[in-house]
Amino acid sequence: MNLQQLRIIRETVRAKFNVTEAANAIYASQSGVSKQIRDLEEELGVALFRRRGKRLLGLTELGEQVVKIADRVLLEAENIKQAASQFAVSDRGLLEIATTHTQARYVLPDVIVKFKQQYPGVRLVLHQSSPRDIGTLLKSGTADLAIATDAFTDERDLVSFPFYSWQHIVVVPAGHPLDGRENVTLEELANYPIVTYDTGLTGRPRIDEAFDAQNLSPDVTMTALDADVIKAYVALGLGVGIIAPMSFDAKRDAGLRLVNLKEPFAPSTTSIALRRGRLHRGYVYRFIELCTPTITEKLIRDTEASGQGDED
Repeated sequence: MNLQQLRIIRETVRAKFNVTEAANAIYASQSGVSKQIRDLEEELGVALFRRRGKRLLGLTELGEQVVKIADRVLLEAENIKQAASQFAVSDRGLLEIATTHTQARYVLPDVIVKFKQQYPGVRLVLHQSSPRDIGTLLKSGTADLAIATDAFTDERDLVSFPFYSWQHIVVVPAGHPLDGRENVTLEELANYPIVTYDTGLTGRPRIDEAFDAQNLSPDVTMTALDADVIKAYVALGLGVGIIAPMSFDAKRDAGLRLVNLKEPFAPSTTSIALRRGRLHRGYVYRFIELCTPTITEKLIRDTEASGQGDED
């Protein structure tokens, strides 16, 4: 048994048992991957995959256990590499962050500027994705850390911490009937078409819960992944926009007006998450501390050791 065989097993599962795709993922031949799987099964004396002819259909009961163990072994192997790299060079390398457009565009720029001033030798990569996919990017090792809202609930392989809390705001085009109004109610908002985030994105559950609590059925005429798109269509007069507050600037968004609500939406919390048990270079922890000084390397390690986290 060797690490390459464990990688092949893991990638085959990730590729939904498509051996060709698994082979492409690790830059190997399909025949080589199939042979490695057979060799491992022969060594163990049991089948890891359910088959129909040469086609893999799924994992056997033992196969499911082996995949979980292989994932942990490969994670520790990566930790060994990280430890060696961190010992050799602590201020150079690569930092990959999985996050949403809203965080990348409006929240992280100041943090990134400070980070680059401290670590000019570290290359930053932002993987912008929807909250639904961010956890997967982190668990797969594509990203070192992730920042998103409502993305890490019940993710036992991740450890997350609250970054900051915020409440949705409402914007309308200049001259809209709600422009300049005070104490606007949700019932009044429901009289107009609404443009906001897609279901499950950027705190959208808080919006739905607020209307549901008053038995209101708003006309959500259009949804989008990020606030820039929402604001663009609100400015065109397609509806009232409900967006995250960090995405609105009165000077930059001169054609839009902020609406004063009588009852604010419930708070949403944006969190920072890491893969549980993964060893990181020191600059990963420094980046997190620049986001919020209370999330220290010691806190992260202690939380991992205790098995707790924001998702609990």
